[in-house]
Amino acid sequence: MRNSILNIRTAGALALILCGASARAADESAPAATPHEVIAGLQAFWAKTALPDGSFRPGVDPDYRGMSDSALSDMAPLTYAVILHKTFGLTLADEPKTTANLLARQKEDGAFYHVRGTGDPQAPLTRVYNTTQGLVALHALGVKPKYDPLPVFERTLDGDYKKLPLYTTSFFPLAYACLGKPFPAEQDQKMRALMPQADDGYLDDHVATTFHLVHYYRLIGAAVPKADAIVARTLHDQKPDGSWMLNPLARDRHAAFDAVFCLAQLDGDKPEVKKAIDRAAAWALSCRNGDGGFGHYPGSPSDADATYFQVGILVMAGFLKPADPPPKDPQLLSWGHLFPRP
Repeated sequence: MRNSILNIRTAGALALILCGASARAADESAPAATPHEVIAGLQAFWAKTALPDGSFRPGVDPDYRGMSDSALSDMAPLTYAVILHKTFGLTLADEPKTTANLLARQKEDGAFYHVRGTGDPQAPLTRVYNTTQGLVALHALGVKPKYDPLPVFERTLDGDYKKLPLYTTSFFPLAYACLGKPFPAEQDQKMRALMPQADDGYLDDHVATTFHLVHYYRLIGAAVPKADAIVARTLHDQKPDGSWMLNPLARDRHAAFDAVFCLAQLDGDKPEVKKAIDRAAAWALSCRNGDGGFGHYPGSPSDADATYFQVGILVMAGFLKPADPPPKDPQLLSWGHLFPRP
């Protein structure tokens, strides 16, 4: 139900944190908002970015070409629009057109292809990314793909998987799960071999790749190795402003979401973890803009990609509540903002 998105107690606590934060949004026209205002803003943002063919632009400005995932592929805005609408029980501008648009992007080779974006459509990374996003969106809509997409992942796992960035590890079990298929044991062994952790639990000394490690193990239903160490390192790395932006933007655009997922999934009941997540939510709120969308950092233009990840933080923090009853298979809605805690 719509009223289930409101959580007054959590909203009040986060508002106090936000008011006292040392780093405020660069855009002072976007003050701290209530949960109801955030949801209304999201509806306005998606309405402004909806296109006649059922897809979505990365931002309100027609000339804005996107940042991060939104720049790589217009599958990102399309998928994130579907996911956030389903998360909160909202109605898409034209769900039949959006569904038809998604289905039209899959070709007979099983892969999904973007219409606009900087990614090479035939590169293994782009094929795996687009196909995973397509499957996630269709699953959220309750629609099956036209063609079997598993050959896309099977060919990659038999060939180029070692060349892919480590942040793609959880793409594979997520895609299989969206199809109702178990991730093959032999492929699981291959992926685990790519994820040797340091003593502090981190993979590749970065919260993003560590997030995908945690996401991977949660998707296959296995215990996360060195979970306590990951929590300790993640807590240690949080900045005073509540974010985890420790590196250049291109490396840390999703760092706050990644960190909050790790904390929530691995030790979400500890007081210090709850406090860290509340601080992250306050920072995410400071990234909200007057058009209802969110930027990757305070003062950054609203972007469909950033909007998903910042809203995901607010959901994991309890500031925003999902639809009641929740969507089917909530753990498969994108990158785990509704993933049930262990």
